[in-house]
Amino acid sequence: MSNLPPVNSAISREAQSLDILQWAIAHYPQLAMTSAFNLNGVVLIDMAVKAGYKGEVLFVDTNYHFPETLETRDHLSARYPELNFVTLSANLADDKLYRQDTERCCFLRKVKPLQDHIAAKAYNAILNARSRDQAHTRASLDIVEPFGSCHKIHPLVFWQQADLEAYALREDLPLNPLYWQGYLSIGCAPCTRPVRQGEALRDGRWTGQEKTECGLWWGKQAL
Repeated sequence: MSNLPPVNSAISREAQSLDILQWAIAHYPQLAMTSAFNLNGVVLIDMAVKAGYKGEVLFVDTNYHFPETLETRDHLSARYPELNFVTLSANLADDKLYRQDTERCCFLRKVKPLQDHIAAKAYNAILNARSRDQAHTRASLDIVEPFGSCHKIHPLVFWQQADLEAYALREDLPLNPLYWQGYLSIGCAPCTRPVRQGEALRDGRWTGQEKTECGLWWGKQAL
């Protein structure tokens, strides 16, 4: 992880993120990106292309996503032909497991397909769009998060929601239309609702449960 660009308060978050992306592209030959095509993810895709990224964008289709999410994926794929949008799936039957055990459902339908793909492709770094302001589980994120031989890199770690919205509007990015209906964090349709006034960004996920993470990046099964 040598020569990581220093955080410099004298330059914009946007410039810092571009520096981080260019550093990651130069230092990690086996680099991929994950995305669920939320606000952060769409901004990261656009910035990564500007930085010269031409790799894979990994999306896990649980078969429970909103149609708007899949349409957003398709709009992004058309807009950025230099990227390889890869849709992964466990191809499981509609067992409604989310009604009894959301942790198990998330693991089988989302975490495991991505884990298996990353292991098979032997990536040495993953670009990820998480930021500190999204949830308490993300409040201490750093730019680089070591995980064995595969590092997670967070170019947007210091961005705020207002910054992301301003960037998306300025660049006319194809955001998921549900975002403007209050779905500030969009996951599977059965387990996602709009965020109410005064709630945190991810409080619309898994309502009534002590759960704000699917398990991809947080918890004992996390990447």
